[in-house]
Amino acid sequence: MRRWTGAAAALTGTLVALGLLAGCGGGGGRSDSGPSSPPARGTLLQNVPQLLSTVTTSTLLIELNSAAANQQILALSGPPTCDFLMYHIEYETVGGSDEPTTASAALMVPTGAGAICTGSRPILLYAHGTSTDRGFNMADMQNSETLLLAALFAAQGYIVVAPNYAGYDTSDLPYHPYLIADQQSKDMIDALTAARTALPLASATLTRDDGRLYLTGYSEGGYVALATEHAMQAAGATVTAAAPMSGPYALAAFADAVFYGEVNGGGPVSTTLLITAYQHAYQNVYASAGDVFEAPYAAGIETLLPSTETRSQLYAEGKLPQYAVFSLTPPAPQYASLTPPQQPAALAPVFALGFGAGNLITNSFRLTYLQDAQAHPDGGFPTLTDAAPPSSPQLPFRADLARNDLRVFTPTAPTLLCGGDLDPVVFWLNTQLMQAYWARQSPGGVPVTVLDLESSPSGSYAPLQQGFEAAKAAVAADAIAHGATDGGARAVFEAYHVQLVAPFCLAAAKSFIQSH
Repeated sequence: MRRWTGAAAALTGTLVALGLLAGCGGGGGRSDSGPSSPPARGTLLQNVPQLLSTVTTSTLLIELNSAAANQQILALSGPPTCDFLMYHIEYETVGGSDEPTTASAALMVPTGAGAICTGSRPILLYAHGTSTDRGFNMADMQNSETLLLAALFAAQGYIVVAPNYAGYDTSDLPYHPYLIADQQSKDMIDALTAARTALPLASATLTRDDGRLYLTGYSEGGYVALATEHAMQAAGATVTAAAPMSGPYALAAFADAVFYGEVNGGGPVSTTLLITAYQHAYQNVYASAGDVFEAPYAAGIETLLPSTETRSQLYAEGKLPQYAVFSLTPPAPQYASLTPPQQPAALAPVFALGFGAGNLITNSFRLTYLQDAQAHPDGGFPTLTDAAPPSSPQLPFRADLARNDLRVFTPTAPTLLCGGDLDPVVFWLNTQLMQAYWARQSPGGVPVTVLDLESSPSGSYAPLQQGFEAAKAAVAADAIAHGATDGGARAVFEAYHVQLVAPFCLAAAKSFIQSH
């Protein structure tokens, strides 16, 4: 079973165990005809999109009642109202340097007798979290992230478009343009264009696009959703509402925090994906991979991720360290207190895991990065000034980060940012800095709602906040029952980003979307 990881490379646990049975549908595949040059972006590459399965309300309900984790999804989504058809579509898009490539997406189309299941329906455009799996496919019902989308949206009458991103599934791009705002927003828009071309489908002729468009996504997908909102707003396209969740929006500040020693959970995977994507796209991060990566990893790092091997295989074969991003030896004496940092105390154990033998990043590159960060500081970290990205970083990698930071626009569509302020994978700092930046750009306010699941329950989201606390307590209690001596603290941190925050934020996104 595939695991929805978000950005959580080193964290353990699975959100749900799936075994959904659904009938296979008719084929599709690419057309044999077409121009010799690449078609335009957003071109649908199938004469007939591939119907993978028909999921009925009864089948989905049985699955949602089959395990405790699934029952939590059912409690958040409510009983399924609509059947839906799962399609796999392929389309033209671009890579990180605007090179022509292809990508694929899941297209879920509601159907059935319910009043909200056919006719003109809204589209939900969803961006998924980080995966190292080269074959990752949101059209696979054994993907736990897909089950959440199915229960909360497709089975509730939304047409769902969920891109797999360039570099995954059937895409012919040999890398993934990770956290490249321009490319990832284009990929999302191209998937939407292809899906709208496909609708209405012959097997669901009564279900049509009604023009309402909602954007959401989690972790990497939270960043992608907000980048897509920015791109569509800049192009004058209509976004009805958006709900990015737990994303690394303030990317330059987040990376600075990591290099200052606040190493996030899953750091080796996210750091590798980020640096190699920028090298592919901009060709300016290093002259040789050994300038950045330690010798055991440098030789194969540029083509390592996404991979056909599992993370555990990559760790076992020594292709990536499981935890250690940096050396326990400070890159210079003045950085001893940051190797690792001890504050904030709640996250110090997470930071400590990011340091050790067999580390990923060379001390020389960390030193160069820290020197640039101190000479050309971010406006949000380590000291809050103007809340803006660094204006003139000299290190090319930091300049790339600033180029892809989302502190560059102010939303005009209703927008919800959801997360948890103890997240060890994508720090709450990202949401705080977006708030601070928007407050300075628009003192009169912006149409943004911020939900911290850790804050005291209040307002319409109080039941979700209470449910989140109960879910945390259950994880801790289970760990204690299995011999944990830390009160379950490590188990909660391991489950936090994927198992705990994700379903509750997606339920909040649904509530927010329904109100707009």
